[in-house]
Amino acid sequence: MPFVKVDVLRENLSREKKQQLIRKISEAVTSVLNKDPHLTHIIINEIEDDNWGYAGDQVSALKEQGFSTEKK
Repeated sequence: MPFVKVDVLRENLSREKKQQLIRKISEAVTSVLNKDPHLTHIIINEIEDDNWGYAGDQVSALKEQGFSTEKK
């Protein structure tokens, strides 16, 4: 029984985007591991910017300096 935990920054992730992410992860687990999607569990954990560190700083502080998590 696969269990997948996804940690993301809390950044306006809509219900629809979460559903799409869950569906795509389930499809990948089914395809790559040949597991029953009905037995695959996926958790999305949204983390506040203050609680995520990168390169020695909080993401909230990095964003204040212009850091972006958007794809370029």
